[in-house]
Amino acid sequence: MAQDIVIDTDPGIDDAVAILLALGSPELNVLGLVAVAGNAPLAVTEANARRLCELAGRADLPVYLGAAKPLRRVGRTAEHAHGDGGLGLLHLPPPSIGARDEPGVDFLIRMVRQAPPGTVTWCALGPLTNIAAALTRAPDLAGRLAGLVVMGGASLALGNVTPAAEFNFHVDPDAAAIVFDSGAPITVVTLDLTRQLRNTRPRLAAIRGLGNRAGAAVATLLRPVPPARRAMTLHDPCVIAWLVAPQLFRGRRVNVAVETRGALTLGMSVIDWRGVTRRPENALVLETVDAAGFYALLTERLARLP
Repeated sequence: MAQDIVIDTDPGIDDAVAILLALGSPELNVLGLVAVAGNAPLAVTEANARRLCELAGRADLPVYLGAAKPLRRVGRTAEHAHGDGGLGLLHLPPPSIGARDEPGVDFLIRMVRQAPPGTVTWCALGPLTNIAAALTRAPDLAGRLAGLVVMGGASLALGNVTPAAEFNFHVDPDAAAIVFDSGAPITVVTLDLTRQLRNTRPRLAAIRGLGNRAGAAVATLLRPVPPARRAMTLHDPCVIAWLVAPQLFRGRRVNVAVETRGALTLGMSVIDWRGVTRRPENALVLETVDAAGFYALLTERLARLP
């Protein structure tokens, strides 16, 4: 039986690959997507979510609008990494489907409350603004979720937007702190894990050679975007891969806290690997991934799409 998931996302190059991986995986039943500002402004991310559903032949999927800015701070975006349109060098036609009228946070709450406890998983691919807002308004959701899988944070890998902080947590550290204090069953994908995945030429050639539009799209997405000219690391697809093939990953249960006040460390994920704080374990942090197995899974699932 397929696992019900909701994808909270800010597409974004690697978000786009994650969405396509989810839609190509029969183990997952995507109930809907909620957009959030992050890699690009909300108007761009929600339109990209709709474009990607249509690319995958899933124009039936509902897309909802979430937060246009962080809970308490001025937002920031990452066009330098994802391009002005959010999808790097990939240009998709305007979506023919519209976003739903129901606010995204209302949808997150409704889907969990109307489902049997322990059956809906949230996949958080961007800043945690929507997730934190839902858990603040409806704290009971933490005990009803099957899981909350988060891409964010870093430890030994250090940050990618400051020396201490990863982008998603840095954009809305207050939301990240709320989420990790919520009691939800959290699994975390950090930069320590995602840096193990390298887009080598043979791996990209296998995706490009699929002969379908999804494969061609992902091959284009993963081309380096000027001026950075660096290959995109596949951060967000790890969230989906964990749900589909957990045997590819290894991790540990530890305590994770997020810094909300430090002038130099705002958004830093403080992972207590040795238990020195004696704070209770609140997350499973994934540490290693079978890179060859990951790329084989991604390629096989993309092949299932149009």
